[in-house]
Amino acid sequence: MSELLVLYELKNAAAILTLNRADKRNALSRALIEAISSAFTRAKNDAAARCVILNAAGSVFCAGMDLAELQASLDIPKDQSPIWDDAFRLASLYDQIYACPKPTIAAVQGAAVAGGAGLVTVCDFAVSVPEAKFGYPEVRRGLVAAMVMPHLMRHVGERMARFLLISGELIDAARAVQCGLLNEVVPADRLLSRAQELAKACAEGGPNALAKTKEYLHQFSHQAVSMEDAAKASAAPRLTQECQEGLRAFFAKKAPPWIS
Repeated sequence: MSELLVLYELKNAAAILTLNRADKRNALSRALIEAISSAFTRAKNDAAARCVILNAAGSVFCAGMDLAELQASLDIPKDQSPIWDDAFRLASLYDQIYACPKPTIAAVQGAAVAGGAGLVTVCDFAVSVPEAKFGYPEVRRGLVAAMVMPHLMRHVGERMARFLLISGELIDAARAVQCGLLNEVVPADRLLSRAQELAKACAEGGPNALAKTKEYLHQFSHQAVSMEDAAKASAAPRLTQECQEGLRAFFAKKAPPWIS
C-alpha cells in the first residue's frame, strides 16, 4: 500500500482524492487531516480538475478522529493540551471543503461516523453503497459534535439533526437518502462511476458560474456560528471531567459512569 495518506488521480476532468489509511479505518489523524487539506488545495488549483471526488480505500470510509491521538491527549495537562489546535484544524478542513469553488462529491463505500460523517456533510453531493452507515455518536463519549451541526441541519432539518446528534444512533444508507444526508444509493460496483457521472454533469457548467453559485449558496445558508466558534464549542467539552471519564471508559471498553 502506498505511504501516501491521500491518493490523487485526475480522471475525466475530476480530481479523485482517496483516503489511504485503510488499516486505521481512515481515522482522522493530524497527518491525514493535513493531507486531505493539501489534496483539496491541489485540486482547487488544478486547472484540469473541474470537480473533486472524495472516496476512501478499504471497507470503512472514515471512522472519525484517530483514537490513538485522542487517547494520548487525555494524559496531557490541560494548559498543554492539543485539543484546541486539533479542533481548529478539523474545522478549517470542513470549511475548506465546504467553500471549495469546485463541485465536491463524496463517494462513500462504508461507514462514515463522527468526523467521517462530517466529511460527507460538507461535500456538495454524496452517494454511497447500500451497506454504508452514518452517525454522530460523540455524546456517548461526553463529546459535542458542534462543528458539523450547521452543515447537518442544512441537509436533514432540525428534527433529524436532533435525533442523530442527541441519540448518537447510526442510520443506514436508505434512511440517509430519505432524510437528505445522501443524494442516492448505488451498488458497490457503480459507486465511483456514478460519482464520475455527477462530476461530468457538473463540468458542463461554466467554471465561474459554478464557483459563483457555490459562493451564493454559502452566503444564503445563514450560518450563524463562525468556524472558530464551532471549533471552540467542539473542543471545550474535552476538558471537562464528564468527557474525560467518558473517553477513558470508552477506551477501557466499559460503560461510561453516567450509565447505571
